[in-house]
Amino acid sequence: MQAKLWTLPLLLLLVWSISAPLPAGTTGKIIGRITDRETGEPLPGVNVLVEGTQLGAATDIDGNYFILRLAPGVYAIRATMIGYDNLRYEQVRVSVDKTTELNFSLSSAVLELGTTVTVIAEKPIVERDLTSTSVTVDAQVIQRLPVTSIQDVINLQAGVVDGHFRGGRSGEVAYLIDGVSINDVYNNDFSLQVENQSVQELQIISGTFNAEYGQAMSGIVNVVTKEGGSTYHGQIQSYVGDYLSNHTDVFWNIDALNPIYNFEGTLSGPLPLLGKSVTFFAAGRYADYEGALYGRNSFTPTDSSNFPSTDIRDWMIESRGIEHRFSSPEDFARLSDSLRNASDYVPMNPSQRWTGQIKLTTRVSASDKIDYEGLIQHHKYKTYNHRFRLNPDGDFWRYQTGWNNTLTWTHVFNHRTFMTTKAARFYTDYRQQVYSDPYDPRYTNPMLLMAASGSAFLTGGQEMWHFKRNTTTSIGKIDLTSQITQTHQIKTGIELRRHRLWLRAFEIRLNRETGWQPYVPTRTQNVQNNDEYLYYPIEASAYLQDKIELHYMVVNAGVRLDYFSSQGIVPINFSDPAYSPTRKASSEYQISPRVGLSYPITDRGAIHVSYGHFFQIPGFEHLFSNPEFELYATSNYGSTNPPERQPNTIGNAELKPQKTTIYEIGLQQQIGFDLSLDVTAFFKDIRNLLGTEILHTTTGIRYARYINRDYGNVKGLTVALEKRFGGGIGATIDYTYQIAQGNASDPTSAFLDVQAGREPQKQLVPLNWDRTHSLNTSLTLGDPDRMSASIIGRLGSGFPYTPTEQNVRTAVENSERKPAVYTVDLYAYRRFGIANMNATVFVRVFNLFDRMNETDVYSDTGRANYSIAAERSGTIFGVNTLDEWIRRPDFYSEPRQVMLGFSLDF
Repeated sequence: MQAKLWTLPLLLLLVWSISAPLPAGTTGKIIGRITDRETGEPLPGVNVLVEGTQLGAATDIDGNYFILRLAPGVYAIRATMIGYDNLRYEQVRVSVDKTTELNFSLSSAVLELGTTVTVIAEKPIVERDLTSTSVTVDAQVIQRLPVTSIQDVINLQAGVVDGHFRGGRSGEVAYLIDGVSINDVYNNDFSLQVENQSVQELQIISGTFNAEYGQAMSGIVNVVTKEGGSTYHGQIQSYVGDYLSNHTDVFWNIDALNPIYNFEGTLSGPLPLLGKSVTFFAAGRYADYEGALYGRNSFTPTDSSNFPSTDIRDWMIESRGIEHRFSSPEDFARLSDSLRNASDYVPMNPSQRWTGQIKLTTRVSASDKIDYEGLIQHHKYKTYNHRFRLNPDGDFWRYQTGWNNTLTWTHVFNHRTFMTTKAARFYTDYRQQVYSDPYDPRYTNPMLLMAASGSAFLTGGQEMWHFKRNTTTSIGKIDLTSQITQTHQIKTGIELRRHRLWLRAFEIRLNRETGWQPYVPTRTQNVQNNDEYLYYPIEASAYLQDKIELHYMVVNAGVRLDYFSSQGIVPINFSDPAYSPTRKASSEYQISPRVGLSYPITDRGAIHVSYGHFFQIPGFEHLFSNPEFELYATSNYGSTNPPERQPNTIGNAELKPQKTTIYEIGLQQQIGFDLSLDVTAFFKDIRNLLGTEILHTTTGIRYARYINRDYGNVKGLTVALEKRFGGGIGATIDYTYQIAQGNASDPTSAFLDVQAGREPQKQLVPLNWDRTHSLNTSLTLGDPDRMSASIIGRLGSGFPYTPTEQNVRTAVENSERKPAVYTVDLYAYRRFGIANMNATVFVRVFNLFDRMNETDVYSDTGRANYSIAAERSGTIFGVNTLDEWIRRPDFYSEPRQVMLGFSLDF
């Protein structure tokens, strides 16, 4: 629904005024009851202290206590009272947004001062306050897994398929660092990635989530980072690796050295010269991968070949500035082989990334704490483009730089209530180009990209587009938490976000009109493929959440209000949008209720049920795409189509929020001493998904405009069995059955169907990422403090694809399935002491059995290594063979990768 701007303060004030106040997902709490061991009577006035912190509590008249503001981690908790022995629990684990229950039974002291009894706490197998599917992975678990990034850990969770949470589209997940969103609103992807060594705890919510979380429809990923302590601690780690595979027919140069380098380290402790009043945590990482996909530089972008007819004697090939002609097919074949053998292998999906992070923490007083966190990351990389396999220098380089600054102030009003205020600003800059200077003299005639066609590699030319954009998001938020009674914990908060989106995209012109010199049209020239915009969208939100913890039930109930103003414009006349008057886009707001409950059925089992409405504004790229509303009668958009948008497609600054309604029911059950079973069924009803409507201008030009028209649903069942690590063994196995259907996987599907002369889809079909069956297993053996090995196995049914014959669809969309995939990864390490330090040597192997998983297929055969249409295509106007074209390395998962490394803790 639409809202006037003046209603926003009133709506926010309403939610704020009816509540008292926690920062979104950064702390947990401990509750419990203390009794006399002999009589069972409650003990009032017992002091409960969290060792190593300034946190604690005293029991009330009923013997109850609670401790708030505990960062995730492992603690020792001590209970003391005159006349009783002290009781101390070690290994008490606290997790984000969770309640740890810790009860004490104190014995009367024989001596006046008493003694201290120490007990090792065991985390309950069944989480009593789990009201929806949520997984918490701590730093120790991440260190024992064969993973190199947070994304690897996320993809191991039940219901997550290549970043898609329970059948949702990509971009439907909110990524947070210490409770602050880091999603780039341009495409709703995360703008920064915290490195593994900086993670204290990772919270992954794939079911319903509380009202404190917004702008997400499928899941939440919250990374809680480490803080410095009162003593110095550091770690350095490095590893090198390579691909070990015999699949040289698909992966060129895979039998040579394809180095992988990684260097990382952390240092934490009190900040020098300031005593222990300020602590710091610093981390850095540099990673350099050449990748597994190689081409050969047989040709340069300036080479100009010519294939005027099917007669090879008419062909001319220019390679590295030298012209070649042929008298026979045999002569051509010999030269083609010679050109490739004389050229060097060039990586076509390389990646270089470095990350730096600093976190400062100070306690200004007993009731005030201030944190500053800074994170910066730079990534230079390429994505594989099959057409450029013999001319790799002509393809795009991609650069992404991001940084984040967050300042947090936590103020304690009393032992029941505290407030957290956050101010954050993060920035993402993305660039896509061949050369950084658009006037670089190495740019050549774009017609060279047309020389080779069909199933042929390019023999000259380069991408002519320059695409650059950046997003700056400024965030201010206040969260308040109050344990108003032993049963009710109220959270409330308000958040404001202001975004700055800038984009510049243009195609370099180089032809007779420009004197055969690269030229960039000015913004005042009315030419196609020349976009620029600057917008300042605004978001605001408020929420109210109550966690009700009864002895027989736990309830999470809340409501959320979201407001959005794109600050964009909308054409009034859609029959001629390029020359139409415009008006300011209207604003949107929505209210989303959410509720979840956990009902213990025994002391070893609990049922949870949850329901909620979840909204998300589509990626802003769809709001502001094609800002001048340019439309052209021809489908020739130059050498290539505009990056990241379809031609003859315009944005819509009045897009409404996409909506998902989620229903979930699950069972947790403890089996024996250390086994747990979790069974969860879920259903998602998805409405107002991004799609396109088809419009026509008065001159007959057909074009598309983004609107909320697509829909879908997801239903599924997950079954997870876990054997908690103990006695030198730990294991997990989880199975997901899921059906994800919708009328379109791609928002532009309707327009593409019309362009191809097909009727747009009007029935539910499997979505592109619909994996019906998924099975994940893990096994950990050994002593974590000395020597251990972990192995992870993953098996999944194939994704759907649409069958074709001679490039014409022969059945309903996504009616066939690709082959199933499986992979096995291994991680093993050995620890030993050196002087006063701990050293670790390790080996990490991905795709242990070198499985050739077919991740993409030819639509006429359903396989990655064979295409009937390609074989019938006739003459190849290029230097490659048909077999070389068909064997695409990007149609397969990466080959076996082996890494050897060491780390040193001091």
